[in-house]
Amino acid sequence: MDDPRLQTDRNVWLSTTRPNGKPHLIPIWFIWLNERFYICTESKSVKIRNLRHNAGVCVALEDGNKPVIAEGQATLIEGSFPEDVTKAFISKYNWDISSDPGQHTLIEIVPEKWLKWEPS
Repeated sequence: MDDPRLQTDRNVWLSTTRPNGKPHLIPIWFIWLNERFYICTESKSVKIRNLRHNAGVCVALEDGNKPVIAEGQATLIEGSFPEDVTKAFISKYNWDISSDPGQHTLIEIVPEKWLKWEPS
């Protein structure tokens, strides 16, 4: 996907599914790097618990007037984080995600399907 907002937007909407089948939708910081989304969050968060049960996700940029939506599968990265991802979080948010990796889990999302359209 070639949309500059993937580099510049500060948040995405992340949708996961609870074990009881109900959706969980939240806005969260992200990095777009190497054709993947990366999201770092607390290891005990609802979204991590959901992803341990069901890795299917949907991610959308915030602008509902020019939607960019990706469906895919999430992989949880625990322990040490990739250096290029850590540097990208520092550059974009001034946040060193590697400073407390025991408390955080990195979510890697590989898009499998894109939805994008312009308003009429």
